[in-house]
Amino acid sequence: MGNIYDSQVAVLLVEKVRRLLKKITTIVANAGYKTPFITKTLIDQEIRPVLPYTRPRGDKELFRKKEFGYDGYYDCYLCPQDKILAFSTVNREGYREYKSKYYQCEWWPGLDKGTKNQSHQKLIIRHVWQYYLDVAADLRLTDINKKIYSRRKETIERVFADGKEKHGMRWTKYSGLEKVSLHTMLIFAAMNLKNLATWLS
Repeated sequence: MGNIYDSQVAVLLVEKVRRLLKKITTIVANAGYKTPFITKTLIDQEIRPVLPYTRPRGDKELFRKKEFGYDGYYDCYLCPQDKILAFSTVNREGYREYKSKYYQCEWWPGLDKGTKNQSHQKLIIRHVWQYYLDVAADLRLTDINKKIYSRRKETIERVFADGKEKHGMRWTKYSGLEKVSLHTMLIFAAMNLKNLATWLS
């Protein structure tokens, strides 16, 4: 299980928590959980995703994706020079591909800002569940999401930091999922007892 990304088991964890708590209204997570599948699952279950801003990736010398406007009605992108990137296909990863025509870009003086593709063709991908990522991004700007996310560093991040710095959880001391799980459970039980003692005092 150690080679599985957290985001791959996140939905299973949400289901487990729902069985215990019955009703979940909000989920707070870091950028590693900001995926189309997770945001779709949460929103479909009427759970408010509280997720952080993620910086755009890619070549800084090229136009950013946000500089290409998406037209939902015609299902295409427009480049900063108002050239159309039409829908081409859906790839195996679930992304819709939008491509420009090579002759639209070939003689444009600013081609090096648009693409470095040998065929002078610009490609933009958009996940089929991009809508859910957009909803999560809009929610990020609301006052309630800002307030909730600001508490993350004071709560769960503090627990993780204490576990790593004070209780030796930076590395595993045992091999095998069963032994590591048992050791982790004992550490968090001890941390909870310490918190209870602090509150009672």
